[in-house]
Amino acid sequence: MKKWNWRDGQRPHRRRGAGQRQGWYRGNRQWSSQDEQRTGHNNPRPPPRATPRRMENQSASSSSSSSSSPPSSSSSQTSSAAPELPGFYFDPEKNRYFRLLPGHNNCNPLTREMLQKKESEKQRNKMLAEDEKPSKKAPRTGLNTLLLLQKRHLGMLPEHSYSRLVHEVKVSGMKRHKLEIQSTDSSNPNTDNFRLIVGDSACERVFTVNDVSHGGCKYGIMNFSSSSRGSLSVEMCDNLYFTNRKVNSICWASVNYPDSHVLLCLVGAADTPGCVSLLPASLFSNSNPDQPGMLCSFKISSAWSCAWCLNPQFDKTFSTGLSRRVIVKDAETGRTQTYSTGSDVLTQQFALRVPVLFNGCRSGEIFSLDLRQRGRRGQSWKASCFHQESAITSVRVLQDDNYLLAADMLGQIKLWDVRGTKPVQEYKGHHNEHAYLPIQVNEPEGLLLAVGQDCYTRLWSLKDGQLLRTIPSPHPAANDLIPSVVFSSKLGGCRGLPGLLMAVKHDLYYFPYNTDYQEAAEQPGNVF
Repeated sequence: MKKWNWRDGQRPHRRRGAGQRQGWYRGNRQWSSQDEQRTGHNNPRPPPRATPRRMENQSASSSSSSSSSPPSSSSSQTSSAAPELPGFYFDPEKNRYFRLLPGHNNCNPLTREMLQKKESEKQRNKMLAEDEKPSKKAPRTGLNTLLLLQKRHLGMLPEHSYSRLVHEVKVSGMKRHKLEIQSTDSSNPNTDNFRLIVGDSACERVFTVNDVSHGGCKYGIMNFSSSSRGSLSVEMCDNLYFTNRKVNSICWASVNYPDSHVLLCLVGAADTPGCVSLLPASLFSNSNPDQPGMLCSFKISSAWSCAWCLNPQFDKTFSTGLSRRVIVKDAETGRTQTYSTGSDVLTQQFALRVPVLFNGCRSGEIFSLDLRQRGRRGQSWKASCFHQESAITSVRVLQDDNYLLAADMLGQIKLWDVRGTKPVQEYKGHHNEHAYLPIQVNEPEGLLLAVGQDCYTRLWSLKDGQLLRTIPSPHPAANDLIPSVVFSSKLGGCRGLPGLLMAVKHDLYYFPYNTDYQEAAEQPGNVF
């Protein structure tokens, strides 16, 4: 007996009843074309009355048959649209249903979570293969460098628009290259996974945090330099510091000169209390003859976030976000001001032109604090206040401090007008459910970057919210393998190279603008 298949639309009948004519079935109520030829009649009996459901099924079957006629790609899409059955999974390769089993263990391959993971991995490999192709799809229709150059010469494109669109074209054509990290101890290569990287303002140094296999983490600084041949080299610092505490937040601090120190929020573990440490960058190199400079540690437990003020009026001031309060502290005098909040403060950043601190809370609230009004009490010290639908994971203040970018745990990224406390732009496509993920903005290039919980790095146009590029992770997605990225048009200093730096697992990758980029080891005569 022939097995029933969902594509056939009806089960085969083994025999017909006495009252049924040849070619006339109750299952499909259609007259066979063979019987029409046999009897010589075009319409031997009137068609049955069509019900609404039957008309819908017929229209659906006709549309599917018409869509399957062109190439095999459309037929594969049609074949994959099998009807969903509760508790079953349809395998398009084997063309049959399988029962989904309960449980979440790795020994059971037919749980919904395992099947979703398998499909996601298949999609990631497909995108990686597309990224290796020499030509890539432009982020906007008809957008290419030659066309932009022609419009610029004809006076049809302003200078700032030309620069922004050129960056969009370059971003769409970036390719992945693996960087070799040079170290004085070549016998001990890096085998610990990167968890966080943060670049300084010049992108000559990147502060790194790595998870250690036996618990805790280690942190240090990587130095970047660009050669005359157009390659990027990386060297790890001599001194690495280990701690059994978790690093919650990092920011560069300008105490003696720009980016002279690093501000760290360390969460307490067991008998070790949490603290906020201000470490000189020269502390991480044995070859630096300069004195380490100011080295401070403040006993501030359970700090979620930190920020350093660059305004000349409060150039030695930093802030920390804690559970239901904000602490603003002068690193030289030790003067402290505490503000009570209604929720945990997960992220902070100071504005550049005015000494105003913006805070993002677990409740979805975003509020600003003006340091020039420290004497206020109660809720009146909040200069502005607005909300998003979920916990705020990152806030970024633009150069025009009337605008602020905020991301939350629902995957929403919005551009806010602080004066009217209303969103003016939304950037769609970001994926986040419960992770503490930062966002990055590069205003000169007009780009916004974010790494999602699905381990995809996405780049948007800051002006109109257009999604320009989605970069898959070189490694399979996992909650403990979310990439950390740094983007700059001058990686390696003032003569540096533009591109994206990605740290994932224990590897470091570089996505340059230059499509003809050659790694340093491949270039003749290049010796480290």
